Amino acid sequence: MRIFHIHSNGAQELSFLPAEMPAQGFIWIACARPAFHDRLAEIQGRLQSLVGLQLVDLHVSDLLNAQLPSHYDYTSQYDLLVFRRLATAHASTSQGTPEEQGAEPPSLKRTGPPVLRRIDTSPVGFAVFDQLLLTVHPTDCAVRDAYATRLMAALPASPNEGRISPVPGARVPTSPADLMLRVVNLMVDGYLDLRRELTRQLDHWQNELLKPRARYVNWTSLLEARLALHKLDEICEDQRTAVQDWIDALETWALPDTPLGLRELDLLKVRSRDVLEHIERVVHHVRRLEQSTETAVQMHFSVQSNRTNDIMRTLTALTAVFLPLNLIAGIFGMNFEFIPLVHKSDGFWWAMGAMALIALSLVALFWRKQYLSRTRR
Repeated sequence: MRIFHIHSNGAQELSFLPAEMPAQGFIWIACARPAFHDRLAEIQGRLQSLVGLQLVDLHVSDLLNAQLPSHYDYTSQYDLLVFRRLATAHASTSQGTPEEQGAEPPSLKRTGPPVLRRIDTSPVGFAVFDQLLLTVHPTDCAVRDAYATRLMAALPASPNEGRISPVPGARVPTSPADLMLRVVNLMVDGYLDLRRELTRQLDHWQNELLKPRARYVNWTSLLEARLALHKLDEICEDQRTAVQDWIDALETWALPDTPLGLRELDLLKVRSRDVLEHIERVVHHVRRLEQSTETAVQMHFSVQSNRTNDIMRTLTALTAVFLPLNLIAGIFGMNFEFIPLVHKSDGFWWAMGAMALIALSLVALFWRKQYLSRTRR
């Protein structure tokens, strides 16, 4: 469990849960799912002392559920957002049960290229209070640690200081909702980075599928890629629905009385729409990759069909060349006593010459009609 006190002058990591709310700023409690389960009574008690209320039992179950899809819910005192992030490589090797790690059971793990295994996801829960943010992550969550590092390097968002943050885009969040959106945006960036790897992998498969002489295609990996893209599309759809519900909830918030409060609310709406736009970009790209995969498969079968047609056309033309020759040989092989040219000394050569002339004439005819030529590729 990691606890941060975030205020206008920066962020400070605490070693214990505070007993009361600080005079300024807000608290961020980021804990792993097993720690949240083990220390649930303590966390609920501190929430009661800090913000005057506790989490609803159903929301506690949602935060502990490692298979829950992305969704948004709310009460009159706080908002709850569950957002699925990409699983990290070391998450699958961490200790604990699959349910505690927030990953799928080992039997459901994908095989094949590493880019497909990265599409496995796990949920991150956000409970947004007025002055407190509680996040529940999988074990050893890289997203939490990455943003915590960025947060500790952040500078106050004061226009009078004139300082440049050492981390691009690193500014102190102004509210728990702002912090939640920043963490969600960091998770969506992981999906945007995944697009390049998926595109590179599918481009490789398309090149293999479109090779005219390709005799072996790894259909298992291709099927897994299609299933992974379908799964990613469903995940992003759930994410988009959850963020859209959050944006709709923002519209119902009471307008602040101060210009600073109005500006913070406007910034929340802008950042929420930006996160939604990033998710829609991922959805658009995934669907385009699905269409590209389907097109590549159809083109593969078209190429193979054309290749088969070329082979059958050549074989048919060669068969047509030898059919007259077989006919002549059959005629002269009949058991009749009187057959023209049979009893002549040069009859054999006349028959062979006629057969050669017929064969050459048919070959020339078929070559002119391009029955024996290859299809250009």
